[in-house]
Amino acid sequence: MSLTDLLGPLLEPAITLGGVPTSWAELLGFATGVLTVWLVVRQNVWNWPISVANVILLGLVFLSVSLYADAALQIVYVALGLYGWWQWLYGGTGRTTLTVSRTGRREWLWLILAGATVTASLTAVLSTWTDSNVPIWDALTTALSLMATYGQCRKLLESWWLWIAADLIYIPLYAYKELYLTSALYVLFLALCVAGLRAWRRDLVSQPAPLAASAA
Repeated sequence: MSLTDLLGPLLEPAITLGGVPTSWAELLGFATGVLTVWLVVRQNVWNWPISVANVILLGLVFLSVSLYADAALQIVYVALGLYGWWQWLYGGTGRTTLTVSRTGRREWLWLILAGATVTASLTAVLSTWTDSNVPIWDALTTALSLMATYGQCRKLLESWWLWIAADLIYIPLYAYKELYLTSALYVLFLALCVAGLRAWRRDLVSQPAPLAASAA
């Protein structure tokens, strides 16, 4: 049995929303996506393996509607998911559990430069070599999502702001592509991101001061 035969049924219609067929991949992507973000808000490490399943499902959906940058992004997400899983377990001082922290100025600088580079490069590639009719928005959301995922892997508080910015673009973009269930999913993601920002901020504030600072 080929990979196409195995994954093909996931693109078969499961339900109809607004007169548009919604595939099993999109439906399952909705469910696993909600569970993933809810677990991230709670800083539960099991968000990572579930997120890997989620991005594989959404990758199939994005390929089916010519969102090529978003589809390729899902491959990167698998690698980042494994990295994030390890970081959350052993990325803290002395290979302890990672705790919430802030993004430093230098880290912000290279994140912004990397994001701008990815956006410009992907826009050029999508405009030249694909039939995408939304190359800039596809590229920008890809860059924002990569920046946010890196921050999430490192438990950086500001990663939530990057996700919020990406979601505000994703919601109308997916509606435009008639992925209504996925668009609704990102509305829910937006609400969960706000909740995650507040929860991680409380956790950061409640952390004990470093020993050096206490001694001073």
